[in-house]
Amino acid sequence: MLFSSFKIGDTNYTNRIAMAPMTRSRTSQPGDVPNDIMATYYKQRANAGLVVTEGAPISAVGRGYSMTPGIYTQDHIDGWKKVTQAIHEEGGKVFIQLWHVGRRSHSTISGEQPVAPSAIKVPDQVFGPLPEGGFGMIETETPREMSLEDIQNTIADFVQAARNAVEAGFDGVEIHAAHGYLFDTFMRLESNQRQDQYGGSQENRMRFMLETLQVVADEIGSDKVAVRVSPHVIEGFADEDPEIVEVILKALEKMAPMNLAYVHFSERISRYVEVPELFRKQVREVYPNPLMIAGKLTKESAQELLEKEYCNFVAFGTPYVTNPDLVARFENNWPLAEFDADARLTLYGGDEKGYIDYPEYAI
Repeated sequence: MLFSSFKIGDTNYTNRIAMAPMTRSRTSQPGDVPNDIMATYYKQRANAGLVVTEGAPISAVGRGYSMTPGIYTQDHIDGWKKVTQAIHEEGGKVFIQLWHVGRRSHSTISGEQPVAPSAIKVPDQVFGPLPEGGFGMIETETPREMSLEDIQNTIADFVQAARNAVEAGFDGVEIHAAHGYLFDTFMRLESNQRQDQYGGSQENRMRFMLETLQVVADEIGSDKVAVRVSPHVIEGFADEDPEIVEVILKALEKMAPMNLAYVHFSERISRYVEVPELFRKQVREVYPNPLMIAGKLTKESAQELLEKEYCNFVAFGTPYVTNPDLVARFENNWPLAEFDADARLTLYGGDEKGYIDYPEYAI
């Protein structure tokens, strides 16, 4: 099933293998603008049935990592056009991941104090400017609690970012609601201590994400809108959340009538708990629409997930760093180039080395 085609709305995807979103921090400065080297990087990997780009901040305050490509200025739009054109020339399809990091930021990166459901900080680090110069991992800053006006402005920012994405030539957008970023912190008890309509009950805590998905779907079409969640990942939090799985299952029930392009489960990254098979069955009981799963998959484990109909797409992250021809390697049972210590050194930031210089398999 890995190599079978799949249709969502009017869009046909040539295989079930997706390139997962991965921060690479290679934009042109000033302005964090997508560039030619990024177009080459994505073009090399357009063999995926679907490419999901690295996270693109929807606004300055939504930015939490330096040198990541935005989607909120005309320069960003024009830069991304190079990327979408390069992918489409290879026959590929591409969604842009729309990103608001919430509290996982620092004012030296975003230009203002980070925002969150509540003014709560946990020990955390993000990629930003170092006091001595250059870039590296820096401690996050205590956020301020979002006002109701902030929330509505952020929803509007997501809508505008989706419009910008369509102008830039993307086939769709994936809203990032995982990994301790903005929407994830609204859904979890530890980070959301609000007493208004966006806090307290499970329904209130999922409200921000659901409202955003609905208005973005209304704006550009539901078959062009996806969302990424990570109920079994603890990244960005001090402890596991006792209700997050239940919250996500309830949210999926409410998302089902939206007929989104897909829901993307991010798993087995950073700090996490293993996903029980019971959860996958529960998901399928409440959510009949397309699903994507990512998280240290192998060709064999991915095939099993597809065969059991637990998902419709399987996404690969770091294997796509060192194997631009990943689909061909899987299809022909060629060995994979390892994601090793050298690859980790060039993951965040740098130049062509460790970015577009990985070769295809030599027969």
